[in-house]
Amino acid sequence: MTAPGLQRLADELRQLKSTERPSIIRQIAEARTHGDLSENAEYHAARERQSFIEGRIAEIESKLANAQVIDPKLLDADGRCVFGSTVDLQEQASGDKVTYQIVGDDEADIKHGKISIGSPIARALIGKYAGDVVEVQAPGGMREFEIIDVRYE
Repeated sequence: MTAPGLQRLADELRQLKSTERPSIIRQIAEARTHGDLSENAEYHAARERQSFIEGRIAEIESKLANAQVIDPKLLDADGRCVFGSTVDLQEQASGDKVTYQIVGDDEADIKHGKISIGSPIARALIGKYAGDVVEVQAPGGMREFEIIDVRYE
């Protein structure tokens, strides 16, 4: 993952541990004061939320422990599309230009031009150079893109 992606996960973990976890513990304690737990919807909802939060904490801690941070600026890939690279593309049919950065699954955000390494377009781009044309099987059918530029930012 990239350094900003690592930081976002660390921030989410801090938020879950410092805010969400104490809040849900208070909600469970309050719900217990309302009587019979077997018919207490607030208690069951709070316990379900607690389970989700604890699961997410464990998931993030595992990802952070196993993360390999890649700094795209330090890459020397001789102009190839690789993890972390930023790629300018032009769709062959429409002429539309788009720019994507290839990132890890947890960082993917198409609205901000970040695509997952596991996405069909990223898989098609990996290993290619500027000037190459790639075919991507998209939900709407086959699309062709020309790689205009590959940068390591």
